[in-house]
Amino acid sequence: MFVALNFKKTTMNKAELIAKISEDAGITKTQANEALDSFVEAVTKTLKGNGKVTLVGFGTFSVSKRAARNGRNPQTGEVIKIKARKVARFKAGKELAGKL
Repeated sequence: MFVALNFKKTTMNKAELIAKISEDAGITKTQANEALDSFVEAVTKTLKGNGKVTLVGFGTFSVSKRAARNGRNPQTGEVIKIKARKVARFKAGKELAGKL
């Protein structure tokens, strides 16, 4: 027997996140926007300096290195070289992972 479950995929954009922060913290949307921008800037600066940001119970933002590798152009099938680069990573904390 097949049972169809109705799962709705939700995506929250920046404006919706700002509205939620504003409502929960009892501050204006402008103040919530400034707080969110400050958070993003702090995380970005820390990651650029090869540091990491740990929020206990939520997760850790860090930098990871990807090695150079060969790939394929999907249109032509031609082999292309992909340069090594640094990428931002997020690892969910134990508490967050347990709630998902």
